[in-house]
Amino acid sequence: MAILEIKEYGEPVLREKAIPIKEIIPEILNLIKDMAETMYADSGVGLAAPQVGVSKRIILVDGEEDGLIVLINPMIIQSEGEVVEEEGCLSVPGIYSKVKRLSKVTVKALNENGDSIEITKEGLIARALQHEIDHLDGILFIDRIGRMERQILLNKLKKKKQKNSV
Repeated sequence: MAILEIKEYGEPVLREKAIPIKEIIPEILNLIKDMAETMYADSGVGLAAPQVGVSKRIILVDGEEDGLIVLINPMIIQSEGEVVEEEGCLSVPGIYSKVKRLSKVTVKALNENGDSIEITKEGLIARALQHEIDHLDGILFIDRIGRMERQILLNKLKKKKQKNSV
């Protein structure tokens, strides 16, 4: 297992639509293990393959009492309600903003054994599922906020990167 490099805002892979997984081969299982190690090393709640530079439709979330949830080719098939909460992202470090999300989602996907599964979650895990699925479509949480607020946050990120590169 290995800790992978988290791709940050500006990396082209974060804006690509990820490719569906056709077959769960050992390479995919190794990627999942490395993604889990990477997510926990950075204290993340979730991680999508594009965040580690791999344009494939795989996400992980730490499902609290459920432990690690691995979803391959996930799709939201049912939802209800809305809630506005603060979000951050390992690929947009140090930036946080309130984002409107669905309060409860049902996601259909394959697990790492290739079995079709459905999970229904609410709260933080529902938010994390939506956030990570967005990554698979090239969408970042900052795309879901107002244009002015996004520009302020991106300016803050730019200044932070300049300060760190000096």
